[in-house]
Amino acid sequence: MLTLGIETSCDDTSAAVVEDGVHVRSSVATNQDAFHAQYGGIVPEIAGRQHVALLTAAIEDAVARANTSLDAIDGIAVTRGPGLIGSLVVGVASAKALAFALSKPLYGINHLHGHIFATFLDRNGDVPRYPFLTLLVSGGHSQLVEVESATDMRVIGRTTDDAAGEAFDKSARLLGLPFPGGPEIDKLAREGSPQAIKFPRHRAEPGSLDMSFSGIKTAVRYFIESDEGKKANKADIAASFQAAIVDVLIQRLGAAFERKPYTSVVLSGGVAANSALQQALRNWGKQMNVPVFIPPPKYCTDNAAMIAAAAAHQGEAVRADPLTLSADPNLPFELLVS
Repeated sequence: MLTLGIETSCDDTSAAVVEDGVHVRSSVATNQDAFHAQYGGIVPEIAGRQHVALLTAAIEDAVARANTSLDAIDGIAVTRGPGLIGSLVVGVASAKALAFALSKPLYGINHLHGHIFATFLDRNGDVPRYPFLTLLVSGGHSQLVEVESATDMRVIGRTTDDAAGEAFDKSARLLGLPFPGGPEIDKLAREGSPQAIKFPRHRAEPGSLDMSFSGIKTAVRYFIESDEGKKANKADIAASFQAAIVDVLIQRLGAAFERKPYTSVVLSGGVAANSALQQALRNWGKQMNVPVFIPPPKYCTDNAAMIAAAAAHQGEAVRADPLTLSADPNLPFELLVS
């Protein structure tokens, strides 16, 4: 089964062809960072206009690289939410038009579900078994997700304010690092000491797995503005900030496992590419004797291959009518929970 995936939830214009929900035949993505860097963040109107300009070429390129044709595609999968509405509608409209014109099945995918299924891509059969626990960390979301099956998953812990990725980007801006800030902090932190500065760690309410990252972001700002901070090594600030974020994520993950055993842990989302988080999770998995699955970096960030994979695994549960499917910037995560 060949699935054409389309992903335009934010600022990456992406198309991919995936076979049987596992093997990536092609994956094409156009990054818009050059258009947004001067503003220090993503400008929704610019993102939407760039999708209009780039998506058709991305789809044609993905199909050509897969050595196939649109007629040979078995189904079309598209991100319908959550995300920026101006970006989402471009992808959804394109997918609906293709599905209608080619008489192909259409699948409306939750962007966050796509991140979870990214770990199934190009793994040669070495994939997590249900039920598994996913730590989903991105610019807009930080969640612990219990995955019972491809269509039965629920959020058991989430951020109550800023997502970890948002805290990375905003703290990077305070440090004068270029956009996007997450990878820049990861790079700079390798030159610093994670013990240099004692930034606070969020403590959850008893029985809660929720997280908060607004406090650490504020602490970084106050430290940088202090006399001590003005003399501090930027690499030490970056490393200490990153350690605080990672500590909270790993602590909540461990707390979830104390409640219920899972077969394995999956790390997903854009922040999953962070080297310190990956190493901390691998160390935890080794200590607890729990298998850990981390997608390659190219499948951690937003990509269409994960959207196609989700469609193949979720099947009829996400099949949509090409005449009525709509974009939903606030699409609920638990839409498919039985």
